[in-house]
Amino acid sequence: MIDWKQVNQYAVNGAPEPPRRVEKSEQEWKEQLSEEQFQVTRKKGTEQPFSGEYCEAHQPGLYACICCGTELFDSTEKFESGSGWPSFSEPVEENVIRYEEDRSHGMHRIEVLCNVCDAHLGHVFPDGPKPTGLRYCINSASLQLVE
Repeated sequence: MIDWKQVNQYAVNGAPEPPRRVEKSEQEWKEQLSEEQFQVTRKKGTEQPFSGEYCEAHQPGLYACICCGTELFDSTEKFESGSGWPSFSEPVEENVIRYEEDRSHGMHRIEVLCNVCDAHLGHVFPDGPKPTGLRYCINSASLQLVE
C-alpha cells in the first residue's frame, strides 16, 4: 500500500517502471480526444469543480486513462471528498501512476500523471481516508469508467 512518504519519494526519484508505454504526437492526441480532454490531459488543464462526469458517480468498475486505456483506479477506492473532483485513496497498481513536484500557481503540490502515456490526471494530497491517508484528486476528463 502506498503512503504519502512513498508518493514524495516517487516525485523526487521517479515512479516504478510502467507496465507499457504509449506515445503519440500532439496531432494524434488532438484527433483522439475531445477539446476538454486534450486540454486537461495533454496541456495540464483543470476542469471546473463539480462539473465532471465522475464527480458524483457511484457505479462499480475501474477508472481508466482516457488517453491510453490503462486502468488507474478502482471504484471501491473512490470517496466523497467535497473537493469538486473525483477522489480516490489509492491507484490499482503502484506502477500506473507517475508523480511530479508541481510548484505552479504559488503552491507546492504533487501532480499525478498516467505512467503509461504521461497524461495529466490531477494531484494527490495527504488528507484522504485511512489506511493510505491519500486523496487522489482527479479530473473526470482524464478518465473513462470501465464497468
